This record gives sequence, structure tokens and C-alpha cells, in this order.
Amino acid sequence: MDDELGERHLAVCRRFGESVRAADGKWDRRSPCDAWDAKGVLEHVIGFHDVLLLRPLGLKPDRPRDDPQLRWELTYQALEKALKPGSRLIERVVDVPQLQGNPPMKLDARAMIPNLTRDVLVHTWDLARAVGADEQLDAQWCEQFYAALPTDTAALSVSRIFDAPVAVSDHTDVQSKLLARLGRNPSWQPPNDDRS
Repeated sequence: MDDELGERHLAVCRRFGESVRAADGKWDRRSPCDAWDAKGVLEHVIGFHDVLLLRPLGLKPDRPRDDPQLRWELTYQALEKALKPGSRLIERVVDVPQLQGNPPMKLDARAMIPNLTRDVLVHTWDLARAVGADEQLDAQWCEQFYAALPTDTAALSVSRIFDAPVAVSDHTDVQSKLLARLGRNPSWQPPNDDRS
């Protein structure tokens, strides 16, 4: 079971890598996340892996500043080391250092990894939608993460990590339901000047 969590995370990261490859030359395109362009989405995904996994484990790679695709490839390689079968990472408590005024903390990897995986999955859509790439997510993954969301629809937005849920039809697909619960408008489109 624990290895399955790691394997699923790596599989979702490989899917994110498809959006990264499609973003070549389009890194300044605006994304569904108001604060970020396409490169900002990538750097956010790299950053939370660094803070929550790679740096505490001593696996943070040395990345070039000016090659977004290589930055992601090196991140993925480090994640493969962290999550390889038998690594027992899932059984650990991860020491997260003090960062941006937040005190150091200890996080149970078994509880943390599924949340990281869900975030990578949703940011795959963010990046794909920004750059006009394939944005279809695995329906089974969407179903798993949607079913695991809190029953209180406002619970996640209270944290200020997610925007308020977006209303969608009960008859919409599970991908759109997941995106909407995590504060995204599934109908969002990049501005016309970003589509050329």
C-alpha cells in the first residue's frame, strides 16, 4: 500500500511532465492561477516538492536557472530516488525546516504524499490549460481525490491555500468537479493574446 502511494505520485508527476514539455516557448502564458504564469505553476510544483520532501531528505537537486524543462526533469529524478519501492519514505515523519516565517514542523509522510499528489494533478491541468496542451486528467485519479475531499465544501478555502469552490452542475464530469472544489473554474480560458 505504501509503495502504491509513491508509485501513484510518480505517475502523476510523469503526467505533469507532459504539460511541462508542451509548455516549451510558452512559459509566459497566463494560467488559471491568478498569481502565476505557466512558469510560476512549474516553480510552485518544484518548490513544494523541495520544501516538503527533497530538502528534508537531502535530495534537493542543483538545477539550472534558465531551463524550465531541465529543472523539472531533475526534480523528477530526485523524486524517483525519494519514492523508489522499498524506500519506506511513507513511514517517516518528515522534518520541514523553518520557511518564510513559518516555524519548523514535522509532517507524517503517509498523510502528506496524497495531498502533494492531488496538487500535482490539479497543477497539471493549470499548466496544460495555460499553454494549450492536453488537459484531460486520468478519471480514476480524479475520482479518488474527489472522493477524499472534506464533506464541508468550504473547508479547503478556509486555509487560504485554495480559492473558494466554483459552482458546477451535479451532472458534470469528475475532473471538472475536482477542479471546481479546489477553486478553479473548469471553463477558464487563457486571454486571446495568449492563444496565438
